[in-house]
Amino acid sequence: MLLVCRAVDEDAVRERIHARVPTPHGTTMCRIGDQLLVHVPGDQLALADEMHESGLLLRAVTDHSGAPLTDREAVPPGSIVELGGSATVGGVDFALIAGPCAVESYEQLSASAAMARAGGAVALRGGAYKPRSSPYSFQGLGDQGLRIMAEVRAETGLPVVTEVVDAATVELVAEHADVLQIGTRNAQNFSLLKAVGQAGRPVLLKRGFGCTVGEWLQAAEYVLAAGNPDVVLCERGIRSFEPATRFTLDLSAVAVVKHLSHLPVIVDPSHGTGHRHLVKPLALAAAAVGADGLLVDIHPEPATALCDGDQALDRDRWFDLATALRDVLASLGRDLTLREPESAGQAR
Repeated sequence: MLLVCRAVDEDAVRERIHARVPTPHGTTMCRIGDQLLVHVPGDQLALADEMHESGLLLRAVTDHSGAPLTDREAVPPGSIVELGGSATVGGVDFALIAGPCAVESYEQLSASAAMARAGGAVALRGGAYKPRSSPYSFQGLGDQGLRIMAEVRAETGLPVVTEVVDAATVELVAEHADVLQIGTRNAQNFSLLKAVGQAGRPVLLKRGFGCTVGEWLQAAEYVLAAGNPDVVLCERGIRSFEPATRFTLDLSAVAVVKHLSHLPVIVDPSHGTGHRHLVKPLALAAAAVGADGLLVDIHPEPATALCDGDQALDRDRWFDLATALRDVLASLGRDLTLREPESAGQAR
């Protein structure tokens, strides 16, 4: 059972639950805005009635999914997640997050950030740690890449989104980044999900390429159950029998998740297709199906990229995509999310 309570009553709620559920295994709490979401095992109808009579309970949700904290009924209007304090994902408008797949140098990331910002992006993505299928592929700059991202963030004011690959480096990455990305290979790394749930940073959770929608939402549940409500889901394609694209971008999952969950959902058409000529049509389709934003690979010189250059957009293609997106969004009564004005170096 999911109990939706007022966050200001948290101490009283905890006291009441611990009095009625002596062994609170499976009991979790997560604060979202002015609401406190409490999942208690079993039906607990007597507890819900008691809390309602005492004024502690706003409502109880008994018919929820296997991921109650992410369930749409927990926050019917949908959640809005802040990215570094200067932009948001969720709500009416459409957020663009863009940058190179991997940080290669200060010069490359600085040029990418300028492109991203000029095209309307509200956050900069870039990988310092790059888990790759082949051990001989470029694995990222590691700590040096984190320092470069922090430097570019200070100069541009763009919040930084970067991947964390293991629990041991969560604290280090959180010191340099505004948003912690969980990649597709770690979508069910439960110790890592618990760690980012306690890191005090928003989490961008990519769908595992072998995960069902239910498993994806349960992965998000690990983060919320650790106390972190700021999760953005990212559809990035699933493994199928079709070799024409890198993965099969499952846009139907966006509509399904928007129905099942209150968490914002963005789409990564770059990794979902693997080919830059497919990024634009799939990005426009993502906007049409109701996604809350995009995660797009861009690069000042894709031909020289050390990672996934075939899917990266150059400056002209990136600007063309941004223009086309505005047209599609306008037809739906939406627009691109704008970054709140602030001076460089104050993104956090």
